[in-house]
Amino acid sequence: MKKNPVVHFEMPYEDHQRLSKFYTNAFGWEMQNLGNEMGDYVLASTTETDENSMVTTPGAINGGFFPKFQEGAAPYPSVVIDVDDINQTMKQINDAGGKILSEPIEVPGIGQYVAFADTEGNRVGILQPVKM
Repeated sequence: MKKNPVVHFEMPYEDHQRLSKFYTNAFGWEMQNLGNEMGDYVLASTTETDENSMVTTPGAINGGFFPKFQEGAAPYPSVVIDVDDINQTMKQINDAGGKILSEPIEVPGIGQYVAFADTEGNRVGILQPVKM
């Protein structure tokens, strides 16, 4: 079976300005609030990327932050796993005892995303990236 790498992290926040100031000052990350139309999601650029927004350092990942009290959001960190076929992976998750938490959503310019719970109750995401 092909190994699917972790490609993104997500963590909750309460105050996006405080959050952005902290990670920028403490770690030099570039923080971008995508605004209300994207659920007030804040992108965190932790490493250099190329013209297609793909990381240039092998093994490094970027991430994002979501409002802690957003409906359906878990109040704890999670990771996002890269997959080739989101529908097939959703079936595999169900077959393995996990639970799909959302329908696939299109993240503009990035790909399709789905949240799921593993057998231990952890919230995890899968992402089928847009083909470049």
